[in-house]
Amino acid sequence: MKQSIAHIALIVRDYDEAIDFYTKKLHFTVLQDIPQPEQNKRWVLVAPPNSKGCSLLLARASKSEQEAYIGRQTGGRVFLFLETDDFWRDYKDMQSKEINFIREPKEQSYGTVAVFEDLYGNLWDLVQWSEVMKNEQH
Repeated sequence: MKQSIAHIALIVRDYDEAIDFYTKKLHFTVLQDIPQPEQNKRWVLVAPPNSKGCSLLLARASKSEQEAYIGRQTGGRVFLFLETDDFWRDYKDMQSKEINFIREPKEQSYGTVAVFEDLYGNLWDLVQWSEVMKNEQH
């Protein structure tokens, strides 16, 4: 059996502001942006450049219950992990774009990591895996 996670739904306030953040600040690519007029929604997929794995489905909150979870889908824990091949390049680029890092870079046994917030406050790890971790993951 072969399975994989295709998309992760991320609740957003507004499609266009979310697209703007992910494409301009994190260099993500819009994979799809398909209107769904019958549901008053859009199917918006974004992913890091050259990514071959999972993508984010930007899902606009359509009810007040959903709006309450914007930015806190995981109750304040790190939610997503952005893997990089050059931690310091991306960290400096993100700082120049005023990305808010809430935990400064740290060398760990598994790699170099720092925690940042997206435009809604969801927590992400920016991580460059150590060689040991890369070998264990594959």
